[in-house]
Amino acid sequence: MNTWKRRVVGYAGFLVGVMFLTALGYQWGMRAYESDPVSFLHSLQVVVEMFTTTGFGGDSPWESPQMNVFIIVMDLVGMALLFGALPVLATPFLEDAFSTTIPTAVDEALSDHVVICTYTPRVDALTAELDSYDVPYVIVEPDRDTASALYEDGHRVIRANPESTEGLSNARLSDARALVADGDDQVDASIVLAAKEVAEDVSVLSVVEEPDRSKYHRLAGADQVLSPRSLLGESLAAKVTASLRAEIDEAIEIGEHLELAEVPIHHGSRLAGNTLAESGIREKTGVNVIGAWINGEFNAVLSPEESLPAGTVLFVSGRPAQLDALVSMTRAGIRHFGTGETIVIGYGEVGRTVTAALDDAGISHTVVDLVEKGGVDVVGDATEPETLVEAGIEDAQTVVLALSDDTTTEFATLVIRDLVPQAEVVARVNESGSIPKTFRAGGDYVLSLATVTGRMIASRVLEGRDVLSLDQQVEVVRMEAPAIVGQAVGDADVRAKTGATIVAIERNGDVVTDVGPQTEIFVDDSLVVAGTDESVREFERYFG
Repeated sequence: MNTWKRRVVGYAGFLVGVMFLTALGYQWGMRAYESDPVSFLHSLQVVVEMFTTTGFGGDSPWESPQMNVFIIVMDLVGMALLFGALPVLATPFLEDAFSTTIPTAVDEALSDHVVICTYTPRVDALTAELDSYDVPYVIVEPDRDTASALYEDGHRVIRANPESTEGLSNARLSDARALVADGDDQVDASIVLAAKEVAEDVSVLSVVEEPDRSKYHRLAGADQVLSPRSLLGESLAAKVTASLRAEIDEAIEIGEHLELAEVPIHHGSRLAGNTLAESGIREKTGVNVIGAWINGEFNAVLSPEESLPAGTVLFVSGRPAQLDALVSMTRAGIRHFGTGETIVIGYGEVGRTVTAALDDAGISHTVVDLVEKGGVDVVGDATEPETLVEAGIEDAQTVVLALSDDTTTEFATLVIRDLVPQAEVVARVNESGSIPKTFRAGGDYVLSLATVTGRMIASRVLEGRDVLSLDQQVEVVRMEAPAIVGQAVGDADVRAKTGATIVAIERNGDVVTDVGPQTEIFVDDSLVVAGTDESVREFERYFG
């Protein structure tokens, strides 16, 4: 019996009891004070008329003051019970009658799907990944309002308890390819235990907020335990340390001589503020610019007049020597890091991971946090200029914002940009929706915990793809394209139609890396296609 039914039964029993006692009291009063004996049934009729306001008492007027007082009290009690019945009985009934009917189980035909327990903002990135690969999923969500909102948005969702074997069975876990538990650490452990009870052979991925709790999830039976906060901190630190090295940290090798990489344009570099045509990137380095992230938005088809502000991240392909030449153009020169020149704001899990990576790279730094604790150099509010000045913001070349609150991160970015316009601001946010706002506030590189988690999970669930980075949603896939066989790349107009780029061709055991508009596609060619998730899926629809 659910909560609403128990509430109805309890209230109905209480109401019957009150009416029964009131009827007995009325019967006794009529005999004692009005000298007008009535039957119990008659007394009950009068009470019902009073309580339901359908009548005002056929026995009126009453002569004795005692009975008049009794009637007054009975009227007030009846009105109170009537008003009490609305939220207890009527409102839930009307809500159930007019609200969306949410399924409690999935269709029996569903198989090879991903079971997601439960909904968090991080799930949006995961479901976007699954949708792009046409992998079905079902979200198991116990909260009615959340489940209703998801259902109305077009998600496959069931309202069930993910910690129960019944709820997971209703999600057809036995026929699924994987289960993802992404919520509270303790609840996730319970979900893992239930999942292994239902389907021992289904892969279970569990996401933990605190890395120290990973071992307990493994003990519960999780096949993989992910800690996105640690990865997030490592990614932020990599953006700081990358400018110390001449080579690129992350790259995808295509054959022996071609690589795909992301190259940021730093403040103070000679490329910052120039257009793509003015930069001379192609002429001076030989690399091919596939696209660029400008203020957090990916542009797959850059025009020659497109401006490249500081903070732009170029997505390029080329030989290692060519990429090294581009890196030298995008850098602001050799940076010598000293105390205060790198400031880390926030010393939680992400902040500690950042500082550990900076220590490993030999980069001195100043740590700012609201709470005084070991490892913190300056205690204070990062949104106050006085705190930042004390931390040495005026000499800072890079500021890493590792705060747990997105609103605070956005405001701190505004303050930092006002104090040191040329400093690079590397920021972490929780929600994907905060990315464009933080870019607008002045961030140069913004990484979302929700996006990292979603893509991190997807990279474990989905196989056969090569992802350049977990934050930028760029992937490289190898595929055949029958619809383009016999055509030149330029005639097919691939980039204009799809936004994806053919960066190489695997042909007869060799890799053709010099792909231009005149390059013809032959039968049995395997194309190496790069782009965002959406553009690669679009390429498959057009030419696959």
